[in-house]
Amino acid sequence: MRQWGRTEGSGQGPDGGPDGPRRRTDLRLVPAALLVWGASVAGLWLPASALAVLCFVMVVAAAWMIYRMGRRGLYTGSFLATGAVALLLAAATAAHSSAGAVHRFDGPVAEAAATRRTAVALVEVCGLPRALAGPGAAADRSAEERSGAGAAATPEPVPAGRWAVPVRTRELTAGGTLIRTRALLLVTGGGEWGAVVPGQVFRVTGTLRPADPGRPEAGVLAASSMMPLAGPGTGLQATVLQGAARDLRARFVTAAAFLPTDARGLLPGMVTGDTTALDSGLEGAMQLVGMTHLTAVSGANCSLVLGALLFACRWARLPRAPAAGAALAGLGLFVVLVGPDASVLRAALMGAVAATSLAGGRTGRGLSFLCLAVMGLLFANPALGSSFGFVLSVLATLGIILLGRGIVDGTPRWVPRWVAALVAVPLSAQLLCGPVIVLLQPQFATYSLLANVVAAPLVAPVTLLGTAAVPLVAVAPWPAALLIGVAGTFCGAVAAVARGAAGLPGASLPWPEGPAGMVTMMLLSAFMYGLLAAILRPAVMVGLAVRAHRRTERLLELVEHVLSAKDRSCGAGPKRGHGRLEYPTALSGRNPRWPLRKNAQPVRRHRTRLPGATPPRPPSSWSAARKTILPPGRWIVSEPKSGPRTRKSRLPG
Repeated sequence: MRQWGRTEGSGQGPDGGPDGPRRRTDLRLVPAALLVWGASVAGLWLPASALAVLCFVMVVAAAWMIYRMGRRGLYTGSFLATGAVALLLAAATAAHSSAGAVHRFDGPVAEAAATRRTAVALVEVCGLPRALAGPGAAADRSAEERSGAGAAATPEPVPAGRWAVPVRTRELTAGGTLIRTRALLLVTGGGEWGAVVPGQVFRVTGTLRPADPGRPEAGVLAASSMMPLAGPGTGLQATVLQGAARDLRARFVTAAAFLPTDARGLLPGMVTGDTTALDSGLEGAMQLVGMTHLTAVSGANCSLVLGALLFACRWARLPRAPAAGAALAGLGLFVVLVGPDASVLRAALMGAVAATSLAGGRTGRGLSFLCLAVMGLLFANPALGSSFGFVLSVLATLGIILLGRGIVDGTPRWVPRWVAALVAVPLSAQLLCGPVIVLLQPQFATYSLLANVVAAPLVAPVTLLGTAAVPLVAVAPWPAALLIGVAGTFCGAVAAVARGAAGLPGASLPWPEGPAGMVTMMLLSAFMYGLLAAILRPAVMVGLAVRAHRRTERLLELVEHVLSAKDRSCGAGPKRGHGRLEYPTALSGRNPRWPLRKNAQPVRRHRTRLPGATPPRPPSSWSAARKTILPPGRWIVSEPKSGPRTRKSRLPG
């Protein structure tokens, strides 16, 4: 099958060395991922009727592409095949999104939410609770969820505040009408909601109101009372695993209580995503220098855990397929432990695809794995398309895949590759995530790259040792305390880096808000990448500049040729033999000469009268006129300068 794409790196061999044939980046899944993402976002804003029209259009376009492929006899390895598959996947995602659009825009649930009636609902918890702070907690929660800073936040210990919990309705009674539907609602309530786990079933009473535009929920239910249900079909069997994970997270927080203040609050955040014990001063310092991603379990944690599991399986000399299966099982338990957040699910699904390809002997397709993970998650949950945490996770991974390898390969040979990778990973992620981050926080973290580079070697020991200590706190407390102590030491160093960088002058600079800030940050990222490429590979940049200059010349020549041909075809250009040279006449009263003579006769000189001079006297007689002597027997024509009169005389004889 013919692949269409671009070259990845410069002279990269199959083994990653610098002296091999170029490897091409497979771009065939990129259109499909973009179309699926666009369909998921459209499902949050368009009503069900508009989504039905959109699905019909995409299916018709896919059918036309398949028909054209049949006419040409090409069913694989062509652009039409890729486009047809992409359109069908996008249509399926839009059809899935229409189920939620029915509840958001019309139907009994939307009517009940629009009237803000009191409702009694039988709901099933389908996500982890998130803490709200104060009366404006809804906005705070939205910003926290979009930024991904509160990813995989755990409910233990429960503070005396309000919580937001996503639920699925089984029954809803509003205005005396019983509605049996599976609509997505957001329940807000007191501290008792902080201890719920996915799968539990409650009977809730509260006020139902509409959700914000663009949100996946059909409404927001402000709970005034809750009653847990027990018995068959209440989801208690499904919550055993989540309850065990909640227990382990609570035990881990308790086991880390002997550490210093910064390490005590930061270690649970870096390992399980629990930031309830994080010091507010340290949290502000990490936000100031762009290190909040360390307190949210994301793709980096999943990658480290999956890599450690694969290394252990290979060290135990397990075959390729059993090693991949064991690594995937361990990764699944890790996801259950930290919670199914968007970035965690993306990284876990991408790791699962990578492990499966490793078992089949196909590696080195990072962009394809990322596209598969994005399409799988958006098809399962189209609401992730509008999550800023999911967007940042995908952009960070994309930057590492597309830019990281080139930065590492462009470093001088005397720089160790691990040092180059240490700088390339945060730099490439920051270049792509920066334009989105300024939408959430309009400021420029001056020392963000420096702080992340210094803290990068400290993250791996914290993640691996802390994750290994979580299951040991229940069965072997002393070995777990030893691992927690070592991981806490590295956590203290990370906290010191964050506080030190935040204390430097100019640590945070103001930046424009909204689309203007996004565009300027994109320009700054492009400039920084170009500057880095010019420093690392000056010869390559000079060659690119020369080739760009030549292409620009050819383009200008082509444009000139097209314009001249158009003028000739329209008759607007000068005809052959009828050209005329023109010049401007606004010359401040001067009387210049013609640029060219019209014929071969001598040009008369015109005297310019000086200011205040007397006019010249006319000639005294006609003899002063210029005479032309003709052959005998002919006339003499005298032409005076002062007038058109002539005098004729006959020659004697």
